[in-house]
Amino acid sequence: MIRKLLKSVREYKPASIKAPVYVSLEVVMECVIPLIMASLIDKGIAQGSMPYIWKAGLVLLLSAFASLLFGILSGHYAAVASAGFAKNLRRDMYSHIQEFSFANIDRFSTGGLVTRLTTDVSNVQNAYQMIIRTAVRSPFMLIFSLVAAIGIDAKLSGIFAIFIPVLGVGLYLVASHAHPIFERVFKRYDRLNNVVQENLNGIRVVKSFVREDHEIQKFDEISEEIYQDFSKAEKLLAFNMPLMQFCIYGCMLLLSWLGAKAVVACGGDAALGLSTGELTSLFTYTMQILSSLMMLSMVFVMIVISRASAERIAQVLDEQSDIVSPENAVTDVKDGSVDFNDVVFRYNSRSENPVLDHVDLHFRSGQTIGILGGTGSSKSSLVQLIPRLYDVSEGSVEVGGVDVRRYDLDSLRNAVAFVLQKNELFSGTIAENLRWGNENADDEELVRVCKLARADEFINQFPDKYDTYIEQGGTNVSGGQKQRLCIARALLKKPKVLILDDSTSAVDTATDAQIRKAFKEEIPGTTKIIIAQRISSVQDADMIVIMNDGKIDAVGTHEQLIKSSEIYREVYTSQVKGSEE
Repeated sequence: MIRKLLKSVREYKPASIKAPVYVSLEVVMECVIPLIMASLIDKGIAQGSMPYIWKAGLVLLLSAFASLLFGILSGHYAAVASAGFAKNLRRDMYSHIQEFSFANIDRFSTGGLVTRLTTDVSNVQNAYQMIIRTAVRSPFMLIFSLVAAIGIDAKLSGIFAIFIPVLGVGLYLVASHAHPIFERVFKRYDRLNNVVQENLNGIRVVKSFVREDHEIQKFDEISEEIYQDFSKAEKLLAFNMPLMQFCIYGCMLLLSWLGAKAVVACGGDAALGLSTGELTSLFTYTMQILSSLMMLSMVFVMIVISRASAERIAQVLDEQSDIVSPENAVTDVKDGSVDFNDVVFRYNSRSENPVLDHVDLHFRSGQTIGILGGTGSSKSSLVQLIPRLYDVSEGSVEVGGVDVRRYDLDSLRNAVAFVLQKNELFSGTIAENLRWGNENADDEELVRVCKLARADEFINQFPDKYDTYIEQGGTNVSGGQKQRLCIARALLKKPKVLILDDSTSAVDTATDAQIRKAFKEEIPGTTKIIIAQRISSVQDADMIVIMNDGKIDAVGTHEQLIKSSEIYREVYTSQVKGSEE
């Protein structure tokens, strides 16, 4: 896991090395300063030697300045390295997510992925900064200070042998009990993000059904759970400070008592025992030793928190897309013919009942295909196999006479334009949204496809026309306008196969008829597959497929199905009577 995450350091490796180097130099200076102070007191102040005081004072000043400079440099490079690491980590995760198939995305909730890209990466960033700075500083400070203290008086330094294990064991117990709580907290964050996202996406439904109180209650319940977990974890971590204070005061009291007795016993002569300056430096080293342990505890806590985040990030990076381009992939899609050869499909391999059960269909290039069926008849599942958004469980799907699993994914999906059931527009101008179909398309091409999709008529009514800004999700255009823009965007790809998954449901029947007429006249060589609820949308199709519970119930033209298919006849009758009434 750690090795995988560290791959994201990349160009920030030099900064990651410089930070601990400068930290080490800072620690050396801080450990030298108490020795200089001890010498200043014993040889300068105690003996009244002004030349020595000036000399030692200057060395002390330069050491303090060097320590400050090394501290600034270490902080600078640690900040650069950690921020850069987080930037690369987010980019690596985001680019990896883009390679996911629908099946991969289904394994993670949207809120979970958002939490991983934001909160979890921030936690890992903070931990990384502490590791390359504080986690280097603390052990170095502990070792250097301990060696210096032992060099001054080995017997008195035995005090540390009592308190260091007490502090170390205490910190370990606190951290080991806090880690499972933080793991649970981040899972609750996922749920919280899901609730917020769901609420904001469906805010119109929430308001129309006056369910604000219900949504607030859902939010409060999860928020309360997070509060309870965090409170519990923080209560455990709160033991760090009193434990630290106990060790500091215990060391100071023992050192003051035993050190004072040692100074008095030898008359303050360093040659005979312990001098006043040495005792002063021991106090400084005691604070450095114990504060380094406290910093280590903070690092430990941060690592505990970030460990759960790091594991969640690694889960995303370890997730391998089950739909990838094969070796020696086919890059040229010959035509728009589509063949379903005894296709069986399951979303979950462990599922007993297939979503599609032995489907056998054959569409010629340039045909218009209509697909009808009730809710849950797997119409969308069927067409999602064509651009290989999912892979078949059994059988095969062919486009242009070649199994879709043999194609280069980009080549296949560029040849198959898919207007999904849930139309999505992105923040930006209308022109920018349209150019998702072809980023190099000129203005004339944009106008041409918009005329085909009957979108040009309402675009020209906007003051800024094609430069009109579309809000996130397309909230400032109607459902029908959004559908027509999405159709135009798909047409800009000049696809071999065009799939409309209930993509004209929000437009009136007259506009729907005009769009279909334009398709027939302007893109005759493109295979057009139309999933619709209205029979009028597919009535003129070359072939109509009736689906029922994942199986093919009937196939034929409108005239043939009126005679042979009971389902088609019932739907037709109900819609004709409904329109007459």
